[in-house]
Amino acid sequence: MSQLELDNVTKVFDDSSGTIVAVEELDLNIDDGEFVVFVGPSGCGKSTTLRMVSGLETITDGEIRLAGQRINEQSPKDRDIAMVFQSYALYPHKTVRGNMAYGLQLSTDLDDQEINRRVEEAADMMGIEDLLDQKPASLSGGQQQRVATGRAIVREPAVFLFDEPLSNLDAKLRKHMRTELARIHSEVGITTIYVTHDQEEAMTMADRIVILNDGSLQQVGTPKQVYYEPNNRFVADFIGSPSMNFLDVKLDRDGTGTGAGTLVSDEVNYKLSDGMVGNLDDVDSDLILGVRPENIRIEAGAAPEKSIEATVDVVEVIGSDNFIYLDLAGQEFRVRTPSEIEPEEGETVTLTFDEENIHLFDARTGDALVHGHSQASVSAPPEQSDTAAD
Repeated sequence: MSQLELDNVTKVFDDSSGTIVAVEELDLNIDDGEFVVFVGPSGCGKSTTLRMVSGLETITDGEIRLAGQRINEQSPKDRDIAMVFQSYALYPHKTVRGNMAYGLQLSTDLDDQEINRRVEEAADMMGIEDLLDQKPASLSGGQQQRVATGRAIVREPAVFLFDEPLSNLDAKLRKHMRTELARIHSEVGITTIYVTHDQEEAMTMADRIVILNDGSLQQVGTPKQVYYEPNNRFVADFIGSPSMNFLDVKLDRDGTGTGAGTLVSDEVNYKLSDGMVGNLDDVDSDLILGVRPENIRIEAGAAPEKSIEATVDVVEVIGSDNFIYLDLAGQEFRVRTPSEIEPEEGETVTLTFDEENIHLFDARTGDALVHGHSQASVSAPPEQSDTAAD
């Protein structure tokens, strides 16, 4: 079993500028064979967490256990963990075969025949069996990435760690390599942690996604869960491209505005159903309304109590869909529409959306209060475009 447990793991850096908490009290259990992706903005603590798991970074507090055994004090070479870095770190004077075999030669007592068998098996899995006698300088970026991954595979470790391994590749090759890595994980079944800044990679590859911000855990869940039921405004904003739209609103409970149970602001008068209002009995009246771009329709003649008006700023044509960026009282509002819907720039349009697609957040804390639909009833999130993701 290769279950990995992070128990109250904390990392603090002290330097001339003061104390920096890079990771704060992180609790996480990763099951044997699970593919978990860490995602978040730069500086959120994801790579620091990976380095603590690998042993390249000491832990300030907490405990890391692999298969039930504490590994805090173990050196990296004793942890049965293989890591693939953003820079492929290949030895330029060694062939592909030599690069893939070197770690086994240093860290095991396997004979040359077994090492060679493992190398050739991994090379076949990675599709680089015809490159074994070449040196890194003659390889493309994608081929070098395959060699670095194959070098990790030959070790047959308990855990794989990937630190943004695809960030040096172009968009088309990144998408292809994501598919390849997912296939390899399905074949070898080794517990994997994958770190990326790209939320599209996280959505398409992960069994579960771990979302970090400023060193703190924001949410752990399947891709569908974090997309459709974000814990807070940060997660809702970070996951999805284009990101969710947000509007500051108040809940009119007593009917002084347009009627009891209405979300109101200078731009919005949106009447809620009694059932939705009932879910908000014990919350503050200051709320944040969130709606994803694909859940908004441009619809002339929409009911006034369910619509808002905005001015078209930019229309971005991406093929099957259009991304329409609008000005809503000085705030950017984003809509994703079918390609046949292409309003003119400067045109005033009417926007509407269904209650089942809205999210409401606490304006003070950012915590999610209501999601308009049941997770069990939703389909997979729409595939993100390369334009949006990049």
